[in-house]
Amino acid sequence: MLASLIAVFLVIATGWVLKVRGTVSPAHWLGVERLTYQVLFPAVVVHTLAVADLGRLPVLAMGMSLVLTILTVAGLLLASRPLLLRAGIDGPAFTSIFQGSIRWNTFIGLAMAAGLLGRDGTTLMAIAVAAMIPLLNVLCVVVLARYANGRPMGALATARSIAFNPFIWSSALGLVLNQLQWMLPVPIVTYLDVMGRAALGVGLLAVGAGLDLRSLARPRLAHWIAITLKLVVMPLLAWTIGRSLGLSGPALTMTIVAASVPTATAAYFLARDLGGDAPLMAEITTLQTLLALATLPLAVLFLG
Repeated sequence: MLASLIAVFLVIATGWVLKVRGTVSPAHWLGVERLTYQVLFPAVVVHTLAVADLGRLPVLAMGMSLVLTILTVAGLLLASRPLLLRAGIDGPAFTSIFQGSIRWNTFIGLAMAAGLLGRDGTTLMAIAVAAMIPLLNVLCVVVLARYANGRPMGALATARSIAFNPFIWSSALGLVLNQLQWMLPVPIVTYLDVMGRAALGVGLLAVGAGLDLRSLARPRLAHWIAITLKLVVMPLLAWTIGRSLGLSGPALTMTIVAASVPTATAAYFLARDLGGDAPLMAEITTLQTLLALATLPLAVLFLG
């Protein structure tokens, strides 16, 4: 387990070094991020879900565990909104805390799953993708539209943003193809597999390139709330709910991994586009990614 985690973070560190040394220009990194977000990651999600034998997996229990974990943390944050406002956390900052507390870095999750359990781990993590990504994107877009300082999104624009999100349509397409996998042409399956294999390495490099260690301020209340909820409370909740729903073995381990990985780097772009506190979002993402090197193996070791 530790070897897999170290390998993941070495790839992330490589991306950071490439950015700092200027080996890849900032403009090119933007292209890499878009390529990964819009093409490579959808390919790995579609392929993994399309060929998975979901009938032998605890799809409902694993999906429900993660959904209930997300809804619990999201509800706690929304209920605490008046208290956070009194503590000086404004609307845009609240949206960054919200994203930082519930979103997950799917690239790290998939890489960890593949390193720990190979194809079985990737298939189990695909269940997490299908369960978490649509819900997370809906929640985050709605919260940003409600509390951020950007131009409020209308209902149609919000629905369009959700429907065309690569994480959502790729999950839906993969589940549809899963019911038709017996008739999928071999070249198409192979094509998706080849494209998907490129996603994890390139995605992790992009995660590293997105880290800005110079921007790290002394952690404030906003940082610690997001760090505690994402790296401590989410894994504990996922373990508690998963056990109560009968999860055990690899399925429970992958549920904990999905809940324990740091927040998504895509949260920064969403915050920037919809008027959230983008600098705070970048700081939360960087801090969580660094701290996860310690918290992730502890969560898997003691809970998984």
